[in-house]
Amino acid sequence: MRNIRERTEEIERQTLSPYAQLVVDTKGRANAREKCDLRTEYQRDRDKVIHSKSFRRLKHKTQVFITPQGDHYRTRLTHTLEVSQIARTIARALRLNEDLVEAISLAHDLGHTPFGHRGEDVLNELCSTGFTHYDQSLRVVDVLEDGQGLNLTWEVRDGIVNHTGEHMAATLEGVVLKYSDRFAYINHDIDDAIRAGILSVDDLPSECIEILGRKHSKRINTLIMDLVGSSLNQPEISMSKSVEQAMLKLRKFMFEHVYASDYKKKEEEKAGYVVSEMFNYFLKHPDSLPQEYKPLLAEYDTERVICDYIAGMSDSYAIREFNDLFVPKGWTVI
Repeated sequence: MRNIRERTEEIERQTLSPYAQLVVDTKGRANAREKCDLRTEYQRDRDKVIHSKSFRRLKHKTQVFITPQGDHYRTRLTHTLEVSQIARTIARALRLNEDLVEAISLAHDLGHTPFGHRGEDVLNELCSTGFTHYDQSLRVVDVLEDGQGLNLTWEVRDGIVNHTGEHMAATLEGVVLKYSDRFAYINHDIDDAIRAGILSVDDLPSECIEILGRKHSKRINTLIMDLVGSSLNQPEISMSKSVEQAMLKLRKFMFEHVYASDYKKKEEEKAGYVVSEMFNYFLKHPDSLPQEYKPLLAEYDTERVICDYIAGMSDSYAIREFNDLFVPKGWTVI
């Protein structure tokens, strides 16, 4: 059995790009573990993530539309799966480490709050040391999952914390994830906005559609093909100027017409109120935190532990917790 993992590692050495991150060159884990006879270290990381409770909770967390009434709207889980497939396609085309990019993809949003970015913004406003979903995703895999973290490899952790914002991951696989995340959410959010009646295809900027394509699948294919064509046999990941500018212009359009739409603002005000009221309640009553979070109070600031609890909630759980804390219950005479 040991030869199976070693054979996989040898196949990587023989077939992957010289710019790929080989699993045998990993910087390893904070706590060293005996290697698996069958799976490489990045395969183990992928499996650790996909079997975690934090991963399962993503199915009930908002992507764009809060608690949508419909089976076909994206959730944080379906977003994660779409990102993973885009990233794997790119990684395979560029002969990068597909196992590494998949592990980063599946874990990149584990720290996302309920109610999408509105929940993140509220916690960032209330917590004196700030809050971001990417730092929280790293905290989930380092500390919170099962009370001890997942003990992932350095390269996966680096890709998680650098998947958005100005910083770039240290590996090309991590950079691929960053692009793939953007490719996915811009286009599936367009699809959901059209489904919700907020947009029509004809509303999209014509100059962007001319370059990227009118259909969802065409736009995704254009973006992937452009990135692969620009990055093949190169030591960095890049896109052509025209396609990247079209993508960024389309992203700007989505921020102006969907992410900041009146409908979303109305629902996000309610969601923000739920999160802020729970945060302030637990700040006054930290003894009311669930038992599994109380040991963290001895090691971390109370605000951070409250963020841990709230960020881990699904949308539906947050609403139930809010109701339990603040909505009077009928009195039943027995």
